[in-house]
Amino acid sequence: MHILGIDSSCDDTSASVVDESYTIISNIVSSQTEIHKKYGGIVPELASRKHIEMIWPVVDEALSKACLKLDDITALSVCYGPGLIGSLLIGCGFAKAIAYAKGIPLIAVNHLEGHIFSAFLDNNKPEFPFLALIASGGHTSLYVVEGFGMYSELGRTRDDAAGEAYDKVAKLLGLGYPGGPIIDKLAHEGNARTFDFPRAYLPESFDFSFSGLKNAVRLEVSKHSKDISNRAIIADIAASFQSAVVDVLVRKVEWAIVKKDIKRVVLSGGVSANNGLRKKMSEMAGERGIELFMPSIALCTDNAAMIAAAGLHHFKSGNLASLDLNPKAYLPL
Repeated sequence: MHILGIDSSCDDTSASVVDESYTIISNIVSSQTEIHKKYGGIVPELASRKHIEMIWPVVDEALSKACLKLDDITALSVCYGPGLIGSLLIGCGFAKAIAYAKGIPLIAVNHLEGHIFSAFLDNNKPEFPFLALIASGGHTSLYVVEGFGMYSELGRTRDDAAGEAYDKVAKLLGLGYPGGPIIDKLAHEGNARTFDFPRAYLPESFDFSFSGLKNAVRLEVSKHSKDISNRAIIADIAASFQSAVVDVLVRKVEWAIVKKDIKRVVLSGGVSANNGLRKKMSEMAGERGIELFMPSIALCTDNAAMIAAAGLHHFKSGNLASLDLNPKAYLPL
């Protein structure tokens, strides 16, 4: 069994082939970072146009590396939301065309579901139930996963997602785009205790909020406007900001562990590639005797292998999509 996955939910065009044992046969990602870097963020129209250009070459390369042809594909799994609607239209339209032309079963996958099941692509796979924290540029959500298709949302961001906050703070500091990797690297040079940035723990819920933290950084940057080019000061701000984000994410997961009495945690999404977060989450898991599952760095960011992995479950359950499938920019899990 070979599942061909396609993801074009945001700015990366990706195609992957995964077999019935969750082994990745190929996983190709075409990044658009260089295109959007000069704008300090993703320009949806440019992203859509690049997807049109790259969708077939990326799928062709994924099949070639897997030594397969379309006739060898068991099912085609495509991300249909949430995401940028223009980008999603490219992937869904292409997938439906291939499914129709070759008679391949079509599977529709929620992008968030894909992030959760990225943990199944590594050798150490989690057992149900588990807690899943998805932290990315567009989402910061916490779920209880009882089984395939059984997801209960505990909390979500009320404003900025964690990854979005990273990008906006990086822009305030003049560090460029994407902000996550740059701030993570700088944080290792700075002193996280230099600035006492707020932590919106919101103790009455499992929701997240990072807008206040972002504003606090903005105010601090304005205070140091004359010497903000000083690398030491920038590093201290980056370290203090990252410490605040990580503290909130880890604390919320810890509360959920206690409240729900679940001893397994999956960390996924682009922000889960952050070294500071992985370190603190690992420390917390060790202290509490929790099993922590973190996908390899390459599987944290958007990729089609996770779409194929989730699609494998849908295919086994007979959950197929029709050719009138339409993408959705907003799609709760």
